[in-house]
Amino acid sequence: MSWQPPAVGATATWTRTFTATDVEAFAELSGDRNPLHFDEAFASSTRVGRLVVQGGLTTGLFNALVAMRLPGPGSVFLHQEWDYPAPVFVGDTVTAEAEVLEARADKPITKLRCVARRADGTEVLRGECLVYTMLPDAS
Repeated sequence: MSWQPPAVGATATWTRTFTATDVEAFAELSGDRNPLHFDEAFASSTRVGRLVVQGGLTTGLFNALVAMRLPGPGSVFLHQEWDYPAPVFVGDTVTAEAEVLEARADKPITKLRCVARRADGTEVLRGECLVYTMLPDAS
């Protein structure tokens, strides 16, 4: 199989509605039991005002998008830079979108611009990432 770089400007999306079960599962895996995610009284007394989803769940949308859609199977992150301009709340539906900024022809490396938004359009994550696509060895 040979590398066919994606076209500059190509886009793909991945959408998920985050539940309390997702937050609990992520806490089981990561150990992140910050009271912002689990203690309604604590969260309501902060500037966010209610329970928020761990940032790792939001970035996880891009793990799925990169591995399954753009560039696709075999793809892994080499580098990520993320900003979180707004929180994701339990119950929010978030759509992650990646756009190809650069794709090398000589190596399976792709640079993506990434933005995630809540259903109301609020941007909750933005950044860029560099992705390497592992190709099966030629037989």
